[in-house]
Amino acid sequence: MSVLTHTLAVLFGMGSWVSINGLWVELPLIVPQIPEGWYLPSYLSVLIQMANVGPLFVTLMHRFRPGALNETAVIYAIIALGTVASFLLGFFWKETVVVAGVPRSLALLVLTFFLAAVDCTSSVTFLPFMMRLQPQYLTTYFIGEGVSGLLPALVALVQGVGVVHCVNSTQSLNRSGNASAGAGDYRLQARYQPSNFSAEAFFFFLSAMMLVCLLAFLLLNLHPAVAREQPVPRYSNGTKESSQARRTRAEQRPMMDPFRHQNHKPRSSFGTGSYSWTQVVYIFVILAWVNALSNTVLPSVQSYSCLPYGNNAYHLSATLAAVSNPLACFVAMFVSIRSLVFMGFLTVLGTGIGSYIMFMAALSPCPLLVNDTSGAAVMVLAWILFILSLSYVKVIIGVILRDEGHSALVWCGAVVQLGSLLGALTMFPLVSVYGLFSSGDPCGTSCP
Repeated sequence: MSVLTHTLAVLFGMGSWVSINGLWVELPLIVPQIPEGWYLPSYLSVLIQMANVGPLFVTLMHRFRPGALNETAVIYAIIALGTVASFLLGFFWKETVVVAGVPRSLALLVLTFFLAAVDCTSSVTFLPFMMRLQPQYLTTYFIGEGVSGLLPALVALVQGVGVVHCVNSTQSLNRSGNASAGAGDYRLQARYQPSNFSAEAFFFFLSAMMLVCLLAFLLLNLHPAVAREQPVPRYSNGTKESSQARRTRAEQRPMMDPFRHQNHKPRSSFGTGSYSWTQVVYIFVILAWVNALSNTVLPSVQSYSCLPYGNNAYHLSATLAAVSNPLACFVAMFVSIRSLVFMGFLTVLGTGIGSYIMFMAALSPCPLLVNDTSGAAVMVLAWILFILSLSYVKVIIGVILRDEGHSALVWCGAVVQLGSLLGALTMFPLVSVYGLFSSGDPCGTSCP
């Protein structure tokens, strides 16, 4: 087991969603300086779902023209595109163009679409590429995918994005000499702290991370130490090959797998035939469900669920949830339980915790225990356990499908994007159109 290969797999996985995750955490700094204001998150949600044209194209090519798409070339192209788009954002994110008489951040929106296309397409290209390495490196890849959310969040914390100081607005008023307020008029007002470095520097950081991902992918393809880790002779980079070679590749699996009988009768035509069609549908439904919850449904209401408990609760839940993702992947490296029953148990557990978070978001700005310290602690713990349980499920499903072959991992990535799409389509009208959720005041919510 090569430390170098593990490191390269983490760096490669890190590039999967680092750009879009970075853009989301930078919103508090971007929004006040562009004409779209806080409508920008809604626009981003739409752009990200439109970018699913990328994985749709790859999946259809895989289905109807198997072997015709050069997988390695596609990965090189999308990582290079992500690197360039992130770099250009550093120069043009504030530039506006008048469209139909209204100023619009056209460069920001167009470059965001390209970044979203890169990250969405990575789901159906990066995962299948990991078939070329030993099975244990797939879990390492998932750790990198988790780091793609954690690292931008940590850098944003250092930057000081969204850090709030609660200022006595009555005192500010008295200093200006406009009024004389009594003790009964005491009120705290949220003031956002200036960032420690600019949004431009943050976008250049994202571009550097994409460049690191590109270099890691280059070494995964060319480094001799990685080549010695190949379980079978190197693939043909996704180009056409003989039907026998394709069949061998699709059925690639570990030589000794304690979870399957060596001379088993195929239970279906999916992959190696280890699972019946009922079990295959069960696995993919769970995969779509957990990705809908963890990628779009609950993140869209995170601020509503946490801010009523205070700004510290919000930042703790966001940061520790980001840590929980790679932590779950790290645990899965050593404790890999493939039981479908256990997978269902964790899904139900995560769904139950997610239901509590959603219920508190719906009660915002006055959820349960809003004036109690225990309320914030319970909410932070809920976010940690929610991400831990569902992230573990996603990794185990990836490990299971990895043993079913290259095609199974392509469909894994497609279902991940489908689940995220359905979650976004469900939550967008509830949050942005009908306004069913109300934000809490980070400097204290007045509740009965």
